[in-house]
Parts: sequence; C-alpha cells; structure tokens
Amino acid sequence: MKHNIVDDSIRRGLEEREIQTLSEFATKSRYTRGRVREEVACPFRTNFQRDRDRILHSKAFRRLKHKTQVFLSPYDDHFRTRLTHTLEVSQIARTISRALNLNEDLTEAIALGHDLGHTPFGHCGEAVLNRLLKDGFKHNVQSVRVVETLEDLNLCQETVDGILTHSWGYKPETPEAQVVQFADKIAYINHDIQDSIRAGVINEKDLPKDCIRYYSSTPSKRLNRMVSDIVFSSIGKPKITMSEEGWSYTTRLREWMFENVYVGSPAKMEEKKASRCVEELFNYYKMMLKHELPEDKLEIVISDYISGMTDRYAIERFSEIFIPKGLETNKGDDFLYKLIKNLK
Repeated sequence: MKHNIVDDSIRRGLEEREIQTLSEFATKSRYTRGRVREEVACPFRTNFQRDRDRILHSKAFRRLKHKTQVFLSPYDDHFRTRLTHTLEVSQIARTISRALNLNEDLTEAIALGHDLGHTPFGHCGEAVLNRLLKDGFKHNVQSVRVVETLEDLNLCQETVDGILTHSWGYKPETPEAQVVQFADKIAYINHDIQDSIRAGVINEKDLPKDCIRYYSSTPSKRLNRMVSDIVFSSIGKPKITMSEEGWSYTTRLREWMFENVYVGSPAKMEEKKASRCVEELFNYYKMMLKHELPEDKLEIVISDYISGMTDRYAIERFSEIFIPKGLETNKGDDFLYKLIKNLK
C-alpha cells in the first residue's frame, strides 16, 4: 500500500483533538504564532511535537550530560547533572500540564530546551562570564541563542518564549511556559536537597523544621505536595499559581539551600578553581583572537565557545593550555625493543 507523504490528516487530527479536548487556556499548536522561517508542516506531528524532537536531537542537549548541576564534575553516578535536572523538570512539568489539560508537547519542548545555554560548572561558570562580558551573560538568553543561531532549530515562537522566560523574573506568554517556570524551581530544590544529603553536606534533620512539618522529610512526598499545590491552585485559571502558604515554604527551603549549600558549603569549595578555569580560558582566547575580530564580536564568539563547553572539556582545554608537560620524544616502545634486542 502506497502512502501519500503530503497527506496531513494525521497531524490535522492531532490538532483537532487539542482544540476539542484541551483547556480553554491551553496553547493550541494549530494556532502557533509560527517560526522565523516558514516550513512545510510535518504530516504526522504537530508544530510543538516537532520542536520537542529538534531539541532532543540537538548537540547542545547531548552536552548537558557532562555539565554541572550543583556538584562539579561528580564521579558518583547518582548525583544530578544538568541533563538529569532537565529530564526531571520535564517530567514534573508534563505531570502538571497533563493534570491541568494544557499542551503537554509545548511544555515538554520548553522544559527540554530551558538549559541548553548553560555554562560548564553550573551557575559558577555563568557568574564568571557575566562578570567578564561587557553586556553580561544569562544562561536563559544563551539558551535562546543556541536554538535560534548556533544550532538554528527554527522553533515556534511559543517554545522560544518559554525557554527565555523559564528564569524567575520573566513573564511567560503561555500557561505551559509558566508551568516550566514552577517545575524548574521545585525540581532543583528537591533534587539538590537529595544530592546534598548524599554528599554529606547536610543532614535530613538539618532542614528547616517548619518546612518539614508542612512538606514532609520524604523526598517523594515533598515533591508530590508541591506539584499538587500548583495543580489545585491553578485549575480553571488562566495563570499558573501556587498557594500563598505553599509558595512561602518553598521559598523558605530555597533560601535555606542558598545559605547552607549553594554558597560557601563544602559542595562549592572547588568553585574557586572552576572560576579560575573559565576566566583563564576567556582571557586566553581573547588575547589569541584579539586581531581577528572587533571586541564586541570577539566576546560573542568566546562566550558561545566557552558556554558550550562541558565541565570535562573546559578542564581538558585548561590543562592543555596552562599545565606544563614533559618533553615528548616520540620514543614509544623503543625501550621494549631494546630489551628484546639485548636478550638475543
């Protein structure tokens, strides 16, 4: 049986299903504000499904597996990386979107793409580039640059907006992007607590007692209550919200983590070295390329290059450039053959 590849009845059926079944507040893929460049629509995927797939297959997404979440270059396989953080955000965001009958495909696309522009060594690397660059550096802005310029994924405007606005302080245009904004916060608060306990940086009994009474000390129960709070506070509303009490305890936990883990704890002791690594690489490339480009373009190139590095690649480049090596004589296995010759 021959299939007509221009037959778009499958995609149109999916779009119609969205219109008929999703919440009145959900973003419908048929009514997307479009892409920078018009494209022939996929016959069996909606626009937002296509965005999700493009992000998932991007090089920047694959590099997230070797980028820091909290603990620098962890050797313990059970610590989160930027990739596993992204997957947890995606799972939480999809759960909330499904419960609220929003567009799960758009939610997932935003969640998978939200940290594509993150630097090596997590927020430590971001802080260094922000200090060194004349126009500053924000990973959410760089994530947009990754999908729009560096990998040119030509995503829908709703997906790009959600990636840009996942950081707190921005105003997302869609409820799906608002979901990701909340999911990012509650994901990192919960998994960073788990990783910090595993690393011995904090103990479960150290957590604020009022937060434990409200949310429970059990990770799954705490996360489930946060998700439930968002769902039941947002049902039938155009804006995604959390109860005042729930948000208060969530904020309290976040502030406690900043005081006890994110700043000045043993978990961050290596950050001075990581900061030096990023800064030395930046200065090295700036000196090396200063005659190649005007300064404004030079800084863009260097920030693109360094922010795209994984932890281990940044360490490898720093070692190759700044750590002295012994003279390589290219003798190889000469001595082995000399021993063999002596026995003959």
